[in-house]
Amino acid sequence: MNDGRLRLLAVHAHPDDEASKGAATVARYVHEGVEVMIATCTGGERGSILNPAMDTPEVVANLSAVRHREMATAIEILGARHSWLGFVDSGLPEGDPLPPLPEGCFALERLEVAAEPLVRLVRTFRPHVMTTYDENGGYPHPDHVMCHKISVEAFEAAGDPDRYPGTGEPWQVQKLYFHVSFHRARFEALHHAMETAGLESPYADRLKEWSDRPDGGARVTTRVACADFFETRDRALIAHATQVDPTSFWFACPLELQRAAWPTEDYELARSLVDSPVPENDLFAGVRDLVSK
Repeated sequence: MNDGRLRLLAVHAHPDDEASKGAATVARYVHEGVEVMIATCTGGERGSILNPAMDTPEVVANLSAVRHREMATAIEILGARHSWLGFVDSGLPEGDPLPPLPEGCFALERLEVAAEPLVRLVRTFRPHVMTTYDENGGYPHPDHVMCHKISVEAFEAAGDPDRYPGTGEPWQVQKLYFHVSFHRARFEALHHAMETAGLESPYADRLKEWSDRPDGGARVTTRVACADFFETRDRALIAHATQVDPTSFWFACPLELQRAAWPTEDYELARSLVDSPVPENDLFAGVRDLVSK
C-alpha cells in the first residue's frame, strides 16, 4: 500500500512506557501528518503504584482498569492510534535470588506466540518505521526484553509470506530503531544547565554512579528534534497518574532548560533496508522519497 502517508509503529511493554520513551517524537510526527500507532504488549497489571496520591484501596483493587483509562488519556494527548497486544504483565522480580516469573506472563510466552499479534498488527497497519527497545530492554525488565525480541521478530518475519500464516498479507518495514532515552551525555547536559541556572540538580548522584552501568549514548545514530513537543510529552506522562508523581524526578528540570540543553530524542538505527547514512535527524530518512513515489 502506497497512499503517500508515512506510518510509524512504536512498540512498548507497558502503559506509561510510550510517554517516557519517544513521546515527543510521536507528538512531532503526528503534528506533521504521520500516522502513528502505539502498541502496548501488556496491561501493566503487576505495576507498582509509584504516586502516593493514587495509592488507595479503590485504585489497588482496580489497577488494570485504571491503567487502561490512563492509557486512553495519554493516547488522546499524543494524537496517536493504539493497540493492546493482550499479554499479562510479568512484574519486575526483586530479591536475591530472584523469584520465578508468574505463570502465564508475557515474558514466559514462546516467541512465536508473543510475536504473532505484533506481526498481525504490522501487516494490517503497514508501518514504514518501527521503534522499540534494545536487547537489554532499555533496562532489564523481563517484559522490556521480550518486547525487544518480538519487535525484531516482527520486523524480520512480517514481510515473509511463509511465516505467520493467517495474519494478513506480508508487509516489510523499512527501518527499525531502538530508543536511547537515558544516556550520560543527556544527563550531563541537563545537570550543567540546572547548575548554571542556579538550581539544585537531581542528576548528580545518577552521574556519579554512571561508571557502573552501560552507556547507550555511544550507540546513538539518530537525533530527532522535538523540543516543541516536550510539554505534550509531559502531559502524556502525567496522565499515567498511578505511575508518575508530578513532583518527581521526571519534572525537576524546567522545560525551557531542557529545550536549550538537549532538544532531541535519541535513537539507534538497528535495521535498515533503505539508503540512510548516519548520523540522521529523521526516523524517515531514506523512506520519504519511497513513499511519495
